This record gives sequence, structure tokens and C-alpha cells, in this order.
Amino acid sequence: MSQLKNPARREFLKTGVAASGSLIIGFTLPQALAAAPVTTSMPNAWVRIGSDNTVTILSARSEMGQGVYTAMPTLVAEELEVDLKKIRIEIAPAGEVYINALLGGQLTGGSTSVADGYDKLRIAGAQARMMLVSAAATEWGVDEADCHAKDGSVHGPKGRKASYGKLAEAASKLAVPKDPKLKGAKDFKYVGKPVKRLDTPAKVNGTAQFGIDVKLPGMLYASLAQCPVIGGKVVSYDDAKAKAMPGVKRVVQITDGVAVVADSWWRAKVARDALDIKWDEGSAKAMSSDTIAAGLKAASAKPGAVFKKQGDVEAGMKGAAKTLEASYEMPFLSHSPMEPMNFTADVRNDSCLLYGPTQFQQMAEGVAAQMLGMKPSQITVRTTFLGGGFGRRIDVDFVAQAIEISKAVGAPVKLVWTREDDMTHDFYRPTSLHQLSGGLDASGKPVAMKFHLTSSSVTARLFPPFVKDGLDPFMLEAAAVPYDIPNQLAESLIYETGLRVGYWRSVSHALNVFANESFMDELALAAGKDPYEFRLSLLGQKPRLKNVLELAAAKAGWGKPLPRGHFRGIGVMEGYGTSMAQVAEVSVSDGRVRVHRVVVAADLGQMVNPNIVRQQIESSVNFGLSAALYGEITLKDGRIEQTNFDKYPVVRMQESPNVESYLVASTEKPSGIGEPATALISPTVANAVFAATGKRLRKLPFRLA
Repeated sequence: MSQLKNPARREFLKTGVAASGSLIIGFTLPQALAAAPVTTSMPNAWVRIGSDNTVTILSARSEMGQGVYTAMPTLVAEELEVDLKKIRIEIAPAGEVYINALLGGQLTGGSTSVADGYDKLRIAGAQARMMLVSAAATEWGVDEADCHAKDGSVHGPKGRKASYGKLAEAASKLAVPKDPKLKGAKDFKYVGKPVKRLDTPAKVNGTAQFGIDVKLPGMLYASLAQCPVIGGKVVSYDDAKAKAMPGVKRVVQITDGVAVVADSWWRAKVARDALDIKWDEGSAKAMSSDTIAAGLKAASAKPGAVFKKQGDVEAGMKGAAKTLEASYEMPFLSHSPMEPMNFTADVRNDSCLLYGPTQFQQMAEGVAAQMLGMKPSQITVRTTFLGGGFGRRIDVDFVAQAIEISKAVGAPVKLVWTREDDMTHDFYRPTSLHQLSGGLDASGKPVAMKFHLTSSSVTARLFPPFVKDGLDPFMLEAAAVPYDIPNQLAESLIYETGLRVGYWRSVSHALNVFANESFMDELALAAGKDPYEFRLSLLGQKPRLKNVLELAAAKAGWGKPLPRGHFRGIGVMEGYGTSMAQVAEVSVSDGRVRVHRVVVAADLGQMVNPNIVRQQIESSVNFGLSAALYGEITLKDGRIEQTNFDKYPVVRMQESPNVESYLVASTEKPSGIGEPATALISPTVANAVFAATGKRLRKLPFRLA
């Protein structure tokens, strides 16, 4: 973590560099110091134009299915005036130039990629275009105003034309424009249009490289035995049987366990299973789901750190005509991406190559430098496609393991976890307990609400400086309701359960929105009001939220008859700068919930690619639905009980609902869309289940028995 301290302001990097007849353009935008984690000020992206007319755009964000491989280049190509289909794309290496200013690190997460890159990448494209036009005007001896860029060339008076490749070297020697003029939305050619994804062909024809596909000359394969209780240590081991197996090259003990290195992964895995290891399981072996739940409940009785205080909640509750209390529980969850954890490391005396799927290149580089006693400049990070991330690949434990093994054997090594390794050695979405209370006046209007959250802090582990006065800013996401309630008190209590936790798609939005939107439905019932009308009456100060709520209700046919046995639920939220409403249509049979239809209305500002937005919404709904219906990580004797998808099921194709997305046209700044729908689907479905059964589901996953 010493590598990840937020740097002070630095001088802007040189932004025009001549190299091998290429134009390489970066750009800089000062980022004002603001509340954590926005504390950095550095460049964010690059454009390369080769003398062979190739245009290469480096995406500063990792592609894990969310579409940045298309969205990031689209922003550059729009201003650069090049054909989006003809550009080349690379995922950027580790480097301060690629810092995500919204997160303070070179990190893909928080639904920030487009929001962070929207202006910066367009500026990069516009700077390059202006420099190329200037180079052409100088060569032709004409006024720049008489030249324009189009389709990868500069056009001038009297039919003159020069390709970007021809102009690249001359353009690279010019000063970079400080304030390039950007296009207005009405002039966009690509931005806001349903452009086909650029990574689809490679993923269909098999040429896309994921971490598990990496091959290096002389590379060996490793399988790592880790203690069944997370945090346990090796006492001793007998490797005689493993060493005698075909293809086995080495057996090495590292910090996290014992690795078998062989000439194929399967041979390494089979030999690993033959190891006889004695473990010191440590104090964590006493942990169980019951002990954790009891500890969480006991801790929740303590007052938390206050993060919102409005009016006088105590007086509001005393004066209320009716009061209501409810508790909501959320379980630990596994990330379980389809591609299990893996990474390739090639450690040499004076350098280290890291190759694989990561959401946090800066962290991977920093950990390698710290472990090996090298400078960051000696570390090369190459990022492949990610076969899912969901926040799991923000952590770099598996990267550190690959580094340690490669160093021990003196050869490039690809470490691959099994599915069982992946599920039982995760950094889990925290469990949580929410206690809410509310008061209604005689007309059924909410006059007071109290929110109390007890949960673990991921930030306290990864970024401890951001936790201040007992408050983790990421725990508080969507914790304060957006409704007009005069008296509010919201507080949170950090309680560490002993099980390691990590950021999980939608982070604390999923925890807090489930509690808040479930409770709003309960308040509506107590008030004798329709859940939709009840919410609508409380959003007078939130026009964007009110608009999406009305849109979702209208498109879903709220209040209109449904097929026999079908029922609706509704929910609304603000998250990642996006306003979203959902209506779910469900049926319940033999104790099983079936979600037939989900109507989503979203206002996320200017969209780069509506197709990708819809894909993200559909993905998020199904991801969140898996958690609502099935997701739960439990412990017994310190061991995770779920080891594969037979015990940790996800929504299958035949269970997936029909998802309808209605997107509000806007020219406001872009906001995030990769996670909000994941958070909102649980309470929306829970509210529909209540309409169907009269049973409140205050604990996930849903169980009707």
C-alpha cells in the first residue's frame, strides 16, 4: 500500500513526443482537490498515430465485459475524426498518466470509466486533430481555418489532402493546444449512437486473449494449495508423492500455501492434490455463520457514527400518528466471475513482467515493486481481457502469489486457481444488518426516519486513510434516502466480522438500497397508500428521480390488470450519479419466485453508446437477481461451505426475466450505469413478492418457507 499514496500535484508531462515517425499525444487536466477519494492531478489517456496511418487508442480502463473497450475509443475517435472501425485498441500499462481521477488510482470500478474519461478523452482526440491540421496548414502554407480533418486525413484548399500518418511526425513537434474546441452533442457522429461493440469479433472467433490464455516462452504452470480456513499457515508438508508425478518441476512453499509447478496446469493441479499438508488454521477456525450473525447483532445495539442529521428525529417520532420498525439482513457474497483468478509472472534479476486480468494496474505494479525491491519502472504490467471482475480483481493477492512462485523457480509461471479455490478464498461482499424506524402523521406522510447500518469496511483494509471518524464513505452509498422527510438521522457502525471482505458490484448501494426501498414499501402500506404514489409524493425536490419513476410506472402499466397470479413491485434509487426506477413483475409458486419482467427507466446523462447501456442494465439485473434469489456464503468451522456453482447457483437463461430499458435523453454529464440496477433489483422484487404473498422478505436470499 505504500505504493498507493496519493501523489502531490506534479508538473504536467510533456504532451507531444516525436518517436519513430509517430505522433504520441497525451493531455492533462488539473483536478481540483476535493473530498476523498478525488485527490489526484495527473494525465489520463493517450493517442498514438503511426506513420503507417494506424491510429492506436489506449484504454485506461480494463475491459471485463462492461464495454470500455468500445466506449473509451469512441470518445477519442469522435473528436479525432477517424473511422471507429479502423482504429487499434490496447489496454494501457501501469502508469500515472492513466490515473482515474474520480478514484485516485489506476483503477477500473465504481461505474466511473465514462464519467472520468468523457471530457479527457475527447480533449485528447481534439488536441491530436488540431495538431494534425496545423501541421498540414504549415506544410501547404495556408491558413488553418481553411483546413479541416475528416476520415483520418486533413483536407485543404484546392483539393489538397494529407493522411494523418504523413503528418504525424511534423505534428508531434508542435505545442499541444491548451483549450481545444470540442463538438456539441448535435454534431456527434459516434457518441450517443448504438455503435456495435469493438471486442465482439475477437471474443466470437477466439482471438481475444484472457488471462487464462497467456503463454510465454519457457512458461511453467502452477497450482496453489491454500489453507481451507482463510488466513491459516503451513506447519509442514510432505511433497514426495507430488514430486514423483509426471511433469512436476518444483514444489515451493510461499506465503499463502504450497505451490506445485509443472509443465501443464492439469499436472500441477493433480500433483497439488497429492500433497500432504498440515495447517495451522488459527483462530478463524472457530468462525461460523451463527457466531458472525450473533456478533453483528450484538454490535448493532451500539450507536453508530452519524453521517446525516436533519431536523429532530426523536421529536418527530414522538409526534407521529403511527410508527414502524424493521430490520434487514444481507449475507456474505462471492464474486465468482466465470474466469477464476489467474495471473502470469516472469520475475528476472532486474525486471518483472506481470501479465493477466486486473482491475488495478497501479496496485499490481506497486505490490511487485515492494515484494521484489525494484523500482516501478522495472515492472511491466500487461492487462488482458477479464473474464468477469465485479470488484474481485481490484485485489491482487493472486498476482502476488504468481510473483512469489516465479521468483522461487526462476522462470515465467502462470498461476491458475480452481473454481473451488476461487469461491473459498474470495474477498467477500460484506454481511450487514440494517435497523430502520419511521413515523407517519395522521395523513400518512412520513415525518421522521432513522437509519442504522452495521457492517464491515472494505475501505478500512484497502484504503485506510479514507475512513475518518468511524465513517467509511463507500459504506454510506445510497444510505440516505432521497425522499422529502423532514426529520432524519442516519448512522453507520463498522464491525469487523473476521472474514475478509472486498468491493462487490454496486458495493454498499446493494446493501442500503435493499433496506431503504423495502422500508419505503412498508411505510406506504402503513400509510394506506399505493407504493408508487407514495414515493412520487416525496420526490418534489428530485425532478430526475421523479421523472424516471413516472416513466417506469407508465411503461410497466402500473395499476393496470396483470395476468392471473402475477404481481408488481416498484423501487427507485440514486447511485453513481444516475437516477433509476424499476418495476418487477413476478409470480410465486410452490415457494419459488419467478421474475417475468423488469422495466427499468434510467437517467444517466449523456450516453456514449445506448447499446452498451442496455447491455449493462440487463447484466446488472441478472447479476443482482442471482444474489436475491440464491446468493449466500456461509461458514462452518472457519470453512466456506459453498465450493462451486452447485452450492452457489446463479440465474440461468430460462430464469432470466424480460428486461425493458427506457433511457432518458440528456446532454448532462455522463454518470455510471454498470452497477445501479444490481442494487435496485432486490427490493423491487421483494416488494413484488409481498404484493403476491403478503409476506415481507427482509433477509436475502429470498426464502418463503
